[in-house]
Amino acid sequence: MKQLAKYFFQGIAYTVPIAVTVYVLIELFAITDSLLPTVIPGLGILILAIAVTAIGFVGSFLISLPLFDFLEGLLNRTPLIKIIYSSVKDLVNAFVGQKKSFDKPVLVQLYENSAIRRVGFMTDSGLQALQDKSDSDLVSVYLPHSFAISGQLFLVPPAYVTPLEGKSAEVMKYIIAGGVSSDKNGNSSN
Repeated sequence: MKQLAKYFFQGIAYTVPIAVTVYVLIELFAITDSLLPTVIPGLGILILAIAVTAIGFVGSFLISLPLFDFLEGLLNRTPLIKIIYSSVKDLVNAFVGQKKSFDKPVLVQLYENSAIRRVGFMTDSGLQALQDKSDSDLVSVYLPHSFAISGQLFLVPPAYVTPLEGKSAEVMKYIIAGGVSSDKNGNSSN
């Protein structure tokens, strides 16, 4: 009976990640495809992908046009919309823009005499965003939460930050997976 239970749980370990991934992809496909309702499944996604690519292409040439500047200025002046627009724009640019922000993985010692460390990403070393000269000896470190797409931003002394070797995507995957991610060969990192 124990061997049967072992096979059952091993089967869960094999099928659940695949099933959840397929389910999420199907739901994302359905949601995205329903944004532009068409008779042919997938045509909505294709139209959206072409439209976004065309906007990116045209935008790369027309970015300094007065119309674009006016629209962006309007969005940046509207009280609630400004917070949403600028935050989303900065977040998207952090991952896919010219200036990627999550490219410096670090270990952070949160307290002076603590042996415990957290893994995160140094996002600002001079605190230009805060423009506060009194905090010029601090750096910004984003610490993502495990099993969630959220995190916290800490301002810590540079002495508490240790750069990590490795690719940012692998470090992020390690954090999001709660430290139980696998390497490229499927081996656990524990």
